[in-house]
Amino acid sequence: MGSHGDLPGNLPAETTSFVGRRRELSEARNRFLNARLVSLVGPGGVGKTRLSLRLGTQLRRNFPDGVWLVELAEVPEPALLAGAVLTALDLREQGAVDPAAALARHVKGRQLLLVFDNCEHLTRPVAQLTSELLKAGPDLRILATSREPLGLVEEHVVPVPPLELPDPYETDLARLGLNEAVQLFVERAGAASGHFGLTPDSRVPVVELCRRLDGIPLAIELAAVKTRAMSLEQIRSRLDQRFALLTQGSPAALPRHQTLEAAIAWSYELLDGDERRVLRQLSVFVGRFQVEDVEAVCLGAGSPAGAADVLFSLVDKSLVIRDRTAGAPCYRLHESMREFAHLRLLESGETEQVYARMAAHYAAKCGQFAAEGRYRLAGWLAWTEIEADNIRAVLDLLVRSGNPAAVDLSVSLVYFWITRATSEGARRFDALLARDEGIAHPWALFVRGFLAVLQNDADVALRALERGIDAARGSDGPLLAQLLAMASIAATMSADSVSARRHLQAAQRIVDRIDDVGAALMVHQAVAMNGFLDGDPAAVLAAAAPGASLSRSIGDEYSLVMMLLNHGFATLQLGRAGEAEQHFREALVLARELDDRVAQCYLLGGLGCCAARAREPRLAAQLFGAAESLQEEAGATLNAGIVRALTPAKATAAAMLGTARFAAETAAGRSLGRGAAVQLALHKKPAAAVGAVAPSGAGVTPTPLGRRELEVARLVAEGCTNKEIGARLFLSERTVESHVRNTLNKLGFSKRAQIAAWVSAGIP
Repeated sequence: MGSHGDLPGNLPAETTSFVGRRRELSEARNRFLNARLVSLVGPGGVGKTRLSLRLGTQLRRNFPDGVWLVELAEVPEPALLAGAVLTALDLREQGAVDPAAALARHVKGRQLLLVFDNCEHLTRPVAQLTSELLKAGPDLRILATSREPLGLVEEHVVPVPPLELPDPYETDLARLGLNEAVQLFVERAGAASGHFGLTPDSRVPVVELCRRLDGIPLAIELAAVKTRAMSLEQIRSRLDQRFALLTQGSPAALPRHQTLEAAIAWSYELLDGDERRVLRQLSVFVGRFQVEDVEAVCLGAGSPAGAADVLFSLVDKSLVIRDRTAGAPCYRLHESMREFAHLRLLESGETEQVYARMAAHYAAKCGQFAAEGRYRLAGWLAWTEIEADNIRAVLDLLVRSGNPAAVDLSVSLVYFWITRATSEGARRFDALLARDEGIAHPWALFVRGFLAVLQNDADVALRALERGIDAARGSDGPLLAQLLAMASIAATMSADSVSARRHLQAAQRIVDRIDDVGAALMVHQAVAMNGFLDGDPAAVLAAAAPGASLSRSIGDEYSLVMMLLNHGFATLQLGRAGEAEQHFREALVLARELDDRVAQCYLLGGLGCCAARAREPRLAAQLFGAAESLQEEAGATLNAGIVRALTPAKATAAAMLGTARFAAETAAGRSLGRGAAVQLALHKKPAAAVGAVAPSGAGVTPTPLGRRELEVARLVAEGCTNKEIGARLFLSERTVESHVRNTLNKLGFSKRAQIAAWVSAGIP
């Protein structure tokens, strides 16, 4: 994922001009020269998010591993915090590793800037995670936005107050136009109406509006948008009425909060009845939403189609934001707008009905996902990535109310759990099954066992699957067959060959009597996986070949990836590396489409084995390094069959390259991004080894310097002082001095001039 050219990161593109905040931008940039944690702190609506995005954009070239925005406003509880950061970093919670531990491993050795936006409702857990990540990653920097500081010793706070108010007695338009609040109003009004400017006639009402709105950017922008249809005098008179009404309601509230609420309330009251109703009902959506969601959940002008029309009207009025970060058209509410709208929903008496419609809508959509996911998985997974926060909100609602539909909804998300959120899925099923301990939920027990198998936890898998088998006894149908087949895999993992064989035979007897694709594929997978774990390639081929054929015929891409993976490792074990490579490459293309990170990890390793067999040791070493990096990222566990293939292949590549060069090439592979690693595997063009000098006519010779030391060395060669290097790399002068000293020691030099000469001799 990249937000600016080839630079990694996920910062969204700016859709409107950035106005003002020169002092805050400069102060925050300067703080990062000596600080690793900077917090932008101010009240709601002052533009902390927009300021953080502009700052991240300005700093992005100082962070080669990316600037990553983590939006926390939609994270409802501390348990989901680390998973939200993983998702923002385009990582997956697919393995058994704790998400916080996976994050700590990921930031180690990387030059990242994380932007934690809207921390105020999770202050303590964000502070704890921030502290852990800063300890794990010496080159990590974190920028936080919040209504209050995180309270960490290492935190540097940059206050973000409202914009400076214009002087009501200033008559010079040029000087008045330098005021940031006036600039913002004029800029947004011009964009809204197409012809607005600061004139002698508009001077007084513009200044009064900015002052009465206390310089709060959100309030100013909401007022400026109204110039599309209203004169400045009309806006000013209506705003006066709304202030008089709202400031009497809560004398305990801070004036700025009163002002912001008044500005939103004023915009809300200008809407017609249908617009107000849809806007307040939109507040049930926790994150992004799509048109079909609005049509199902919100009642517009008498029909679902009316709700969509009203949505577009609200977008045009700048009350709903068009979210352009997803592949499909979707929308969201600004945090302050959502809070306001939800209060109006609570007052309306509609809350129960709207949440009921929301639960019914997502239950139906997830049921459709369960029915169609096997055959249209990539599209449905893309849908869940947009809707995940709303689905979680519905799940939490059902769990809190004790609604048994929570189990069915969780089961219908099986493909989401196994490819996107394995640890979260396991945690949710554990809670559901513990709550309903006396109730038989065989499908839920199957999914829980499946997740445990993916996490390489045979004991948990067997407990869940044995319970599921007992609950499904008597049905003698597809579910029992799948439970038995999955239990056979878990038994093989725990070295219980007798139970594995018994379960598999029972599953096969059922499949022989029924016509069910899912059960047949699960039995094929069990036979292949058991053979793979036991080191029996003939057994693997006997099941994987027909399993792949069946998967391909029905369009089941997830099963096809698994079958091709098993088939590839079996043919590799039999010495048919060329055939194995074909299977691995086909599977890797599919795994990339599904964004299955664990499968990609295994396949990169398999293709590394093929490269070693083909006497391409550089390619092999880089693929092994890329697989190791992805294994850590995804929290994947290598099973016995994969380890059995990787160990001799790595030894072969190391023997051909030599220990030092093998290490350098492996490091080069580890430094590749996931996309680049997949491209390397599919197109077989090895990258230059990290930190290597390549003299003419020679191979790649590893340098003893780390990445940060190399950066410092290059700047030394440019003639920069330690202070100048620190400013360029956002390091303290003392840290730069330490890097220079380490570089001199590692290279056996005594002078900076020797470092410069060494760089000039050929450091890439």
